[in-house]
Amino acid sequence: QKAAQNLKPVVPIKFCISSRTDTGVHALCNSAHLDIQRAPGKPAFSEKQLVYSLNYHLKPEPIRILNAYRVTNSFHARFSALSRTYIYRLLMGCTHYSEIPVFERDLCWAPAGGYLNVPAMQDAAQFLLGTHDFSTFRSLNSETPFQSPVRTILQADIRPSSGFLSQHYEDRGLEFWELKFRGRSFLYRQVRRMVGALVAVGQGKLTPHHIKELLEIKDSRAFPSNAMAPPSGLFLKSVEY
Repeated sequence: QKAAQNLKPVVPIKFCISSRTDTGVHALCNSAHLDIQRAPGKPAFSEKQLVYSLNYHLKPEPIRILNAYRVTNSFHARFSALSRTYIYRLLMGCTHYSEIPVFERDLCWAPAGGYLNVPAMQDAAQFLLGTHDFSTFRSLNSETPFQSPVRTILQADIRPSSGFLSQHYEDRGLEFWELKFRGRSFLYRQVRRMVGALVAVGQGKLTPHHIKELLEIKDSRAFPSNAMAPPSGLFLKSVEY
């Protein structure tokens, strides 16, 4: 928003962003909309000009504008979204956090205990698919009383992945896995709670059927204590329109 103000608009610019994330969560891609009103006689910015100009003013920040599109007045970055896709990166094979590759620090989660039972986690993830009351899988905040806990999960996959430069340390026996979730919208910390519960299944602390039971309880207090996944492994991958 500050970068856009450097474009000298006639009216102060307000960014409307598609999704907010917790502190420590990353975004491979996010989207926002803004209106830019230029001084009389000045032509509208082209998409290319806008991308270059904003990135020039964003140089010191860990954020880059990838694309700009002209949209209709009825478009809204948040409310026009059809779905959002998140991925969560897990690292298996570490017996201690000090074994996490230094270039992966704060970009994945290495749960204690080394390897996880992935087939059990994949079975458990199937219970999350579809439309459910996700009360157990949300953290409480000021918006809780005004928000429906019903959400629809369109995709819940767990697949092998790769780490940054991992081909250079194959001998260490580390495995990267990605959990992918797609839905129209998510509750506060819902993805991190779902990941934490699935990891508990992978560790043998819960069975796949426990996930179904947690859904049916519909009470955030029933969620296992200390099971929520940390923010470091979570990435907003894309917003679909």
